Amino acid sequence: MRGAVLHAPRDIRVEKRDDPKISAPTDAVIRMAATCVCGSDLWPYRGIEAVNGPAPMGHEYVGIVEEVGSEVRSIKPGQFVIGSFFASDNTCEICQAGYQSSCVHREYVGAGGAQAEHLRVPLADGTLVATPEIPSNDLVPSLLAASDVLGTGWFGAVAADVRPGKTVAVVGDGAVGLLAVLAARQLGAERIIAMSRHEPRQKLAIEFGATDIVTERGVEGVAKIKELTGGLGAHSVIEAVGTQESMMQAIRATRPGGHVGYVGVAHGVELPGEELFFSHVHLHGGPAPVRRFLPELIDLIYNRDIDPGRVFDLTLPLDQAAEGYRAMDERRAIKALLRP
Repeated sequence: MRGAVLHAPRDIRVEKRDDPKISAPTDAVIRMAATCVCGSDLWPYRGIEAVNGPAPMGHEYVGIVEEVGSEVRSIKPGQFVIGSFFASDNTCEICQAGYQSSCVHREYVGAGGAQAEHLRVPLADGTLVATPEIPSNDLVPSLLAASDVLGTGWFGAVAADVRPGKTVAVVGDGAVGLLAVLAARQLGAERIIAMSRHEPRQKLAIEFGATDIVTERGVEGVAKIKELTGGLGAHSVIEAVGTQESMMQAIRATRPGGHVGYVGVAHGVELPGEELFFSHVHLHGGPAPVRRFLPELIDLIYNRDIDPGRVFDLTLPLDQAAEGYRAMDERRAIKALLRP
């Protein structure tokens, strides 16, 4: 099969790889309907995150089940399925508490590289969720978004304790941040402040439910949030970047007693203990337990209550994966969808 492989910083190649096979009785192999480039893929692409040798890329996937292992019971060949970037059994105590991305048996699905024609998914019964039927082509981008960026934005909103009538601020205007705006609206937030300097992303944020746009960053961004909230800060802040500046901006923009939901993959983030102690801010986040939310998100997408697939503003054939990476790296695209 063909698959995208990172050889060195900014060196993505689509090349021939071995077809995945059932290696455990709980596996499934799917034929990809669509995959995509994630903002977190840009960390190794830029050389900020080390890669040892050629590395298969991609961890977002939807497709048709082609084969299942002998112990798979709930997933069958021919079904259209969506899964998360972490495989989980969905039965252990941690999974049952709603944190499937910390399952005691978790496996990183991206190790096999989802930017490819086929993918082996471990722990298929616990990881994959089948749609009611084979979806129409126009629903595929939204279902693909559910496999990571929508589920991650949704978890950010849940972790930030977004509730009806509250004010929410979102730090980050990538796909996760934009879909956190959508999630906050769905969860009933009264006011949603999107922090963005990019006009196309501002426009989409407003269409997803943002009521205010703040272009300032850092100290100035915090001051603007305070100004918009009577000097108090937002009830809930979603951090969707993963840098020191974005994390501190999120914490400082939150009112005492408020909540920060952080879902940006942290790189070089260090928290000042004394400031955090006196802030009275709740912090919760980490790798999103996407599997927890998939049934609800699939229903919302199938009922056409939400259209998260609009974050894909660039669609390319798999063979042009390198251009998808370049476009996102240069901020010419919010998120690149790849069709095998």
